[in-house]
Amino acid sequence: MASKDRILRHKEETRTSILKAAHKIVKEEGWQGLSMRKIADRIEYTAPIIYEYFSNKESILEELTFKGFKKLSKHLEVAKAKHDSPEDQLEAMWMAYWNFAFTHTEMYQVMYGIQVSCCSKKCTVTDSPYQLFITVISEVMKGKSPTEEEIKQKYFTFFSVIHGLIAINIINRSDVSESINNQILKDAIGGIITSIK
Repeated sequence: MASKDRILRHKEETRTSILKAAHKIVKEEGWQGLSMRKIADRIEYTAPIIYEYFSNKESILEELTFKGFKKLSKHLEVAKAKHDSPEDQLEAMWMAYWNFAFTHTEMYQVMYGIQVSCCSKKCTVTDSPYQLFITVISEVMKGKSPTEEEIKQKYFTFFSVIHGLIAINIINRSDVSESINNQILKDAIGGIITSIK
């Protein structure tokens, strides 16, 4: 039995090493630099060993996407927990979302398809970040007795504005200073919150 546990542990460690190596390659070379061969070289295995764990590069990207959404959800939960009022929670969550995008840029790119093929097939509107936002938005809007469709629409209003600002900054690396970006972001979040109360 101990031998079987050891084999399982080794397999999980190898799988984790593959994902870490893939992420490190992407941080150094960008998504276009990722290949099964480079991952194999990085962890000092042969390429066929990598294929025992992941059928292709796409399956690695899907796993990294899944991990990215999980990590983003944790950041959002922490931000939400720091505030009592739904309005403050919502602002803190969108600020945490923004910060995640620039702290984990490579992960955010693959999660949302910015300059790389999007792998979020499994992580659709039912994903955890979406559910967290929807819950707080419905709390902010509860005085208006909103329908599910209205709440969803407000989520996508937030998402469109904030994701758009993030994408502009990731793609263009604009000359706009961080303080101006933060002010634009806060103005957008504050304006949308005011409109939905």
